[in-house]
Amino acid sequence: MTAPRFFCDAKLGPGVQLDLPENAAHHASRVLRLKAGEEAILFNGNGMDYQVELLRVSKDGVTAKVIAINETARESPLKVTLAQAISSGDRMDFTLQKSVELGISHIVPLAAERSVVKLSGERAERRREHWQNVVISACEQSGRAFVPAVEAPQPLTNWLGSMPSFALKLMLSPTAELNLHDLPRPDGDICLLIGCEGGFGPAEVLAAESVGFTPVRLGARVLRTETAPLAALAAIQTLWGDF
Repeated sequence: MTAPRFFCDAKLGPGVQLDLPENAAHHASRVLRLKAGEEAILFNGNGMDYQVELLRVSKDGVTAKVIAINETARESPLKVTLAQAISSGDRMDFTLQKSVELGISHIVPLAAERSVVKLSGERAERRREHWQNVVISACEQSGRAFVPAVEAPQPLTNWLGSMPSFALKLMLSPTAELNLHDLPRPDGDICLLIGCEGGFGPAEVLAAESVGFTPVRLGARVLRTETAPLAALAAIQTLWGDF
């Protein structure tokens, strides 16, 4: 049986003894019903897995001690940023969870012209924190020891004017002439830009193209906003990554 994994935002090292964070302690003791003497894996996002022995498991908390450190090899050789227009309901959670499983390295939630969900101020920060927790849970499940960061939601036009450089910038479009297999393997980081339920407006498409985004399509069918990034990521990993 694979040892359960828990994210722990703390300094970890040989022999370190610590109390697990509240969420991790609850999951270990109440959900998995682990006992003292059993082992688990902790990670803090630095790329290492820390094997621990549970010294105390009670309703008041869980104490663990690091007994071994292991370097993981579960990261994709590709660095892909997902620039995702915010979708409604649980679509965004699903998209981020599965994108992490598929090896995404960075996430930028974007407010587009046709976005149904409008976020600002404290509400935007609460959603960002929620999405970051979704990402952490996906890392726990998938075995990743690096945690992709979720940026604060921002308007698409603002981000296009300040985004970092990428070797390849892709924008999915059902009307594009190019397919992914028409493109050469990129020599550097990739950015994948995905629209919301109604897609990007004409002005947004022009703005993205003006800063170097290449429209590509995935077959002849129109994909939903939660399907498109996952299909694209799987195809990218197959063409150039570790699939």
